[in-house]
Amino acid sequence: MTGSVKAMAVLTFAALVVVAGYSVALGSNGWLWFGWIVLGLLTVGMAASRNS
Repeated sequence: MTGSVKAMAVLTFAALVVVAGYSVALGSNGWLWFGWIVLGLLTVGMAASRNS
């Protein structure tokens, strides 16, 4: 994995922690989860494009 893909993976994981913490503290927010899914898909797409 290149540096940019690793950075995206770390950002995606950190966003997951933040969104989960927000959901526990203040209740679930569908838009936050949707944004996290989009970020995750972008990360997977970057990783796939770098490996091919």
